[in-house]
Amino acid sequence: MAYVDTSLLVACYCAEPLSRKADRAVRESAPPAISPLVEVEFCSALALKTRVGQIDAASATRILAALRLHLEEKRFRIVPIEAKEYALACDWIGRFAAPLRTVDALHLAAAFSAGLPILTADKGLACCAKRFGVAHRLIA
Repeated sequence: MAYVDTSLLVACYCAEPLSRKADRAVRESAPPAISPLVEVEFCSALALKTRVGQIDAASATRILAALRLHLEEKRFRIVPIEAKEYALACDWIGRFAAPLRTVDALHLAAAFSAGLPILTADKGLACCAKRFGVAHRLIA
């Protein structure tokens, strides 16, 4: 089992150069884990793709509906982000040792607290995971 970050999950649902590798990595981590933050970021990613013309609104709506159906079907284990994860994320960011963004710190903290490696397509996130001792796998 592994925690799947948003960059990888978007590649699973949207046609991207990384889609095949992303699908395989997520299937191999069965059941994959995500946090509620992933769903919010997923919506944001679809909104951005719509705004820049990569997909139309109807396609974005269908993609989001597919993710929500999969959530209802419990295809993903939901990992909570609670006070301890916020504290851990704050600690890592507060070390001023890495270019760690807020949401990435929360993803890392959620994976770390759950004892799961994080699967990501984000090189910066993978680098920060390594720096803070979070098991990870960069899918590129």
